Amino acid sequence: MMPTSRRTVFYLSSRSLRTILGSVLVLLTAVTSLRAQVNPHTDPLNLTPEVREAHIHFYNLDYDGALSRFEAIQRANPQNPMATNYVLFTLVFRELYHQDLLDTTYYAHDSFLTSKRNVPVPQATRDRIEQLTNQAIAQADQIIKQNPNDANAYFARGYAKGMHASFITLVDHSYVGAARQGLSSRQDSEQALRIDPNYADAKMAVGIQQFAVASLPRILRIMIGITGVTGNKEKGLDLLRECAAHGTVNPIECRTALSLFLRHDARYPEALAVQHGLAQDYPHDYLFRLEEANLTKDKGDGPGAIAAYKRVLDDARKPGFFVDPRLQMTYFGLADTQRGQNLIADAAQNYLNAAAQPKCSDWLKRRAQLNAGEMFDLLHQRDKAVEQYKQASAGGGDQSQADTARKYLKTPYTGS
Repeated sequence: MMPTSRRTVFYLSSRSLRTILGSVLVLLTAVTSLRAQVNPHTDPLNLTPEVREAHIHFYNLDYDGALSRFEAIQRANPQNPMATNYVLFTLVFRELYHQDLLDTTYYAHDSFLTSKRNVPVPQATRDRIEQLTNQAIAQADQIIKQNPNDANAYFARGYAKGMHASFITLVDHSYVGAARQGLSSRQDSEQALRIDPNYADAKMAVGIQQFAVASLPRILRIMIGITGVTGNKEKGLDLLRECAAHGTVNPIECRTALSLFLRHDARYPEALAVQHGLAQDYPHDYLFRLEEANLTKDKGDGPGAIAAYKRVLDDARKPGFFVDPRLQMTYFGLADTQRGQNLIADAAQNYLNAAAQPKCSDWLKRRAQLNAGEMFDLLHQRDKAVEQYKQASAGGGDQSQADTARKYLKTPYTGS
């Protein structure tokens, strides 16, 4: 039997432990309550450690790690549209990354609007994206039916629509459907802001729509059926800045969109400042680092861009530095820059390096092969040029480069 003195010590220790644990629980409850009080302008789910941890994986491009965590959050919150949205968000971006569609060089200018590119998304992925979009919208609809003044529900519904609009724009070139869905996303976000003017995350969809509509020619707005909708580029940029500064769900996406729009309008120093901040905050995000190099190239600093692309490649050689880096995008950007600096032999080699990457999409591979052929023609290495043109114009797969490649099979490229 335990001596009285030891029983007393044990009892006191146990009581102290219970007191400490009780204090910890009270403290955690207070912290959670304080967190909600500090930012009442968002769904409490968005403030949880689990969501923040999943986002860290996402912004390091560990899409699989982010997806497993967001799916666990969805299982724990089966009726919450934002929990559904997080899974949708991760699936959409993972697929765009796998299709080489997250290098913003592709859509920083308007040429992507006339692209003939076919994007072969697996049907199972398409089906799940559609199912999640519909599920998030239905969940939000149910909440709004019960409480028409729920800003979180309007934001969540607009978020799902905006995410789906981005997907069908880049994958299917469905500009009419995407424009209308994007407008509906804006309207939901505007309603969230009418209910709660401090709902910073809702400013993203409004800002994107403001900038995008202002960038479209009037005739195009008529063609896609969004007449009467106003747009203002500077107002759009300001809304993105406000969301980036005060948002909870999408401040990083707002900074990314801000950089893209500034790049679109050739405001390269401003865009580069935004992108440099993102790369500093997330140095292991391959895309943020790549975009720094792209913007350095676009602003006309060829040598600086070459050095930046090479730093990305050097870091990619370090075990575990990046998660699944799609180096074809870096090699292609490096080759384009070397081409602009008249380093033709180096450009030819790096176009070949881009095409040789094991996860390179067929679309980017054939672009790289076509450009490599052009470089070999400039180097008067006609046999090598013809070999690349044949690969770029081969039957099956992506055919967006085929006509140009066949042209140069007949007549060598001269640089004109």
